[in-house]
Amino acid sequence: MDLTPNTFKSALQSGERAQIGLWLGLANAITAEICAGAGFDWLLIDAEHAPNDLRSILAQLQAVAPYPVHPIVRPVSGDVQLIKQLLDIGAQTLLVPMVESAEQAKLLVSAMRYPPQGIRGVGTSLARASRWNRVSNYLQLANAEMCLLVQVETRLGLDNLEAIAAVDGVDGVFIGPSDLSAALGHLGNPAHPDMQKTIEEAIRRIRATGRAAGILTGDEAQARRYLALGCKFVAVGSDGALLMRATQDLARKFNG
Repeated sequence: MDLTPNTFKSALQSGERAQIGLWLGLANAITAEICAGAGFDWLLIDAEHAPNDLRSILAQLQAVAPYPVHPIVRPVSGDVQLIKQLLDIGAQTLLVPMVESAEQAKLLVSAMRYPPQGIRGVGTSLARASRWNRVSNYLQLANAEMCLLVQVETRLGLDNLEAIAAVDGVDGVFIGPSDLSAALGHLGNPAHPDMQKTIEEAIRRIRATGRAAGILTGDEAQARRYLALGCKFVAVGSDGALLMRATQDLARKFNG
């Protein structure tokens, strides 16, 4: 049995086309599978703000596996032991929140790689990632397929942006607009002109380092603007917001 290649990482490296994604926050395998067949390049399974745990993440990874879409997992934090578990259940790409320094980024890179390049624990006989050792050369191939996206969303992270992006093994830098707006005095208002200027400058700085820049927005015009600015992975909505709007619009058609 062959190791599944990380198509998302390959797409970022080639830079040929921006990768368009959708945020999954409903913590449900059925809705994840529905979204998996929609035509997105990637889906983000959120465990930072959505009510996901290891088993619900696993169920969603299994649900989307038959579809031509790449699952990304956002853990609640960059905990080394949690990263080990997420990789063992089959995640190849992680988006780690609240990264503020190059030292933190280096630890995350190490946590995603087997020795001697890193500190990832070895437990392939128990791991879905290796298909329970049916992928005979998993240990030799896995490191190359790991993809790390770091989320910059604080003032300190913004100050250290270039140093974070320069860490070998960081594949992309994601701007967290909501928390960054809160940190810079614009809580709940990432559309504020000052914030948009800061975000656009951050995208430029990330691109200058040679790393892929990413962001999330539910506003179509804003998403297209970020793509025009050179973002290489953009989430253009979330499952919960789509369901909320669709059900609300349908109710209004009949209830006034």
